[in-house]
Amino acid sequence: MKKVSSLKIAAVYIGTVVGAGFATGQEVLQFFSSFGIGGLWGIILVTLLFILYGYIIIELGLRLSAKSHLEILKASCGKVIAPIMDIIITFFLFGAVTAMLAGTGALFHQEFGIPIFIGCLIMAILSAITVLTGIKGVFNSISFVAPFLLISVIGISIYALIHHPLVINQTIHTNSNPLLSNWLVSALLYVSYNIILSIAILGPLGAQAKSKKTVRIGASLGGLGLGVSSLMIYFAITAYLPSVKDLEVPLAFIAESISPILKILFSIILIAEVFTTTVGALFGFASRIAENFKDSASRKWKTTVIITVIIAFFASLFGFSNLVKYLYPIIGYVGLLLLILLLISKIRTQKKRMP
Repeated sequence: MKKVSSLKIAAVYIGTVVGAGFATGQEVLQFFSSFGIGGLWGIILVTLLFILYGYIIIELGLRLSAKSHLEILKASCGKVIAPIMDIIITFFLFGAVTAMLAGTGALFHQEFGIPIFIGCLIMAILSAITVLTGIKGVFNSISFVAPFLLISVIGISIYALIHHPLVINQTIHTNSNPLLSNWLVSALLYVSYNIILSIAILGPLGAQAKSKKTVRIGASLGGLGLGVSSLMIYFAITAYLPSVKDLEVPLAFIAESISPILKILFSIILIAEVFTTTVGALFGFASRIAENFKDSASRKWKTTVIITVIIAFFASLFGFSNLVKYLYPIIGYVGLLLLILLLISKIRTQKKRMP
């Protein structure tokens, strides 16, 4: 497989995070906009942490020639904690697949009046087909879609702000989620759950990188892209509060307020981005369960992928906003330990290299 460039790394990083991170607007609404002006500080912190941890994980993947997230965990968490964290991450990867199927169902229902279960089913089928093609198909699908969403999100947000001027000091705290007590906790959990859900792709991605410099530039561009996009969505959603606070897919509502045609185009791009995160999570989960990373044509691999999407499909009917509200923060709390261990591992490695 051809070594990936910095731009490819950035695109895959953004594409892996974006579906669960901010594509629908529901995530930014609950983790940032609901805290008013505090959400701004949260996004600044999140941007820096995305750059830092993206680099740590992808560089580890390069150094270890990682084939899954397990090598990353063994190197950073130790022999005792690594197996436990592996089980937790694998479980939450399944949770991400479920949440993304639910998000698709919510989008289809809100924007096109199509029954939720049909949207969930379509995403389940498309994701399974893509994952069955192997890691090259996963990387290509993720990196291809990411730029389209970034352009559309930034464009919609700029237009929204022009027509709905935002006064930051008038934003209000609307968060009633006991799992998200303040903006600092919310920001840390946001990074944590996104890193847990993306590590299964970022580790193997690093193994395909050209060099350490490529990793550093790619992680920086990816983290910066995620931060800027989150900031733009924060502004747009806050400007439309309280109109969007009870919607499953707030960004689609904002797009519709600009133009019905834009709403349709954005919805299509949004579905594509949710698809990339679904594919990443499904690939990470199936590769660990099947314990057969390379041979995507094996019967065990195919069976694992198919059974996983079937179970996730039924679980997704629980509802997207509920999954964002409860599943994501829980993943985040568990992931805080991983963030700490990754940072400690990086510091120790740097000290060993010092003369």
